[in-house]
Parts: sequence; structure tokens; C-alpha cells
Amino acid sequence: MPKIKTNSGAAKRFTKTASGKIKRGCAFTSHILTSKTRKCKRNLRAGGLVAAADQKNIAKLIPYM
Repeated sequence: MPKIKTNSGAAKRFTKTASGKIKRGCAFTSHILTSKTRKCKRNLRAGGLVAAADQKNIAKLIPYM
């Protein structure tokens, strides 16, 4: 059985927690930040977990992480 390739784009965007959940960063943080409030930008730093509906598909993209 050959090894599965890790999707390099997904590997840069997602990491797995110790319990097996998948962490992600927030969108809307790269540009046009002057129109966003200080509070909004601060809250976007936090990141979050991937939704349960998407978790299975993303886990296939990062099998060895």
C-alpha cells in the first residue's frame, strides 16, 4: 500500500490537537484592515476549531499530522 501524500496547502492552514480535533485560523485577517475595528481584529487572532461536518474531509488531506 503506497503512502498518502499530504496536501501541502491544507498542512499550512490546519493543525491537529492532542485529542484529534482540527484547529484553523480565522479568515479576513490579511488585508483591508483599516476598515475593521480594533475589537474585530483582536477577535480574529483567536482562530477556532473546524466544524464537525468538515472535519472528516480535512483529516484526509492531512493524514500524518
